[in-house]
Amino acid sequence: MTEVAVVGFAQAPNVRETPGTTNGVEMLVPILAEAYEQTGLSKSDIGFWCSGSSDYLAGRAFSFIAAVDAIGAFPPIHESHVEMDAAWALYEAWLKIRMGEVDTALVYGFGKSSAGQLRRVLALQLDPYVVAPLWPDSVSIAGIQARLGLDAGLWTEKDLAEVAARSRADAQANPFAQRRGAAGVAELLAEPVVADPLRAHDIAPVTDGAAVVVLASLERARDIVERPAVITGIEHRVESPVLGARDLTRSPSTEAAGAALGASDVEIAELHAPFTHQELILREALGLDGSVRISPSGGALTANPMFSAGLARIGEAARQILTGNATRTLGHATSGPALQQNLVAVLERAA
Repeated sequence: MTEVAVVGFAQAPNVRETPGTTNGVEMLVPILAEAYEQTGLSKSDIGFWCSGSSDYLAGRAFSFIAAVDAIGAFPPIHESHVEMDAAWALYEAWLKIRMGEVDTALVYGFGKSSAGQLRRVLALQLDPYVVAPLWPDSVSIAGIQARLGLDAGLWTEKDLAEVAARSRADAQANPFAQRRGAAGVAELLAEPVVADPLRAHDIAPVTDGAAVVVLASLERARDIVERPAVITGIEHRVESPVLGARDLTRSPSTEAAGAALGASDVEIAELHAPFTHQELILREALGLDGSVRISPSGGALTANPMFSAGLARIGEAARQILTGNATRTLGHATSGPALQQNLVAVLERAA
């Protein structure tokens, strides 16, 4: 089957609130133009388009169709959509190229979480009989998950603060990060608890944002960029949606996905961990030791745009190869409460 490579990546600034509509057009137009400039491609060169977003969060039916205005609806395009993080849209586009239907694809994700009550919206994805009627928000569920790990001796509050301190330090070099203030471990531990046992630094700032990734068959990619980032494998696994039916301190789905790809043997791993303790869970599940650089972009912990943060992790992993900083990297995306769904992609520099 055709090998597929990332040849371009762009993202919008991650900010708490943006003006404009909820269909993402205002955020998408500039980064689509950036992706075209990076690759030298135009709209007519793209064989397939796939997006990830949430009509429910946008507050309108078929908002993803309105987002096509950022592309231009005429002449007609070959387009699809997933109602979740655009990392899963990338999976669909990857398959299109693998199967030989097209040789280029553009994937984009967007979310304007500031437009509504995000925590209430996310509660609606929970078990509708037992959990959803209690309206627990994502931060409260993460707090339960963190407490279970603390009580089991799997990590300490200092471990969590160390993750936050490193992420903030790395974010200093990332102009797209929303949280970029460096802080030491002792300073972070002195902060008040927000959702026991989580402090503010343990929780990703949810932002408005968007991201674009351009894919091409390897043959076509060699004509577009000097160092194509070949996606050598993607695996997606799912946990039970019933929170009480699984061990929240582990991520067997991530472990299975990573094992299928040999994911531990990478130089850099961009992990979609919106909470500090979730990075620790993911590192353990993927078998990442101290030699692996974790989320040098600052990760989702410093900017967590709904429905594009996972795609951005794959884009950031690809960027490390495109710029010559690494030869084998990993991108991870999650969806659902407490790491319910996990997608892992391994990328390598083309031989």
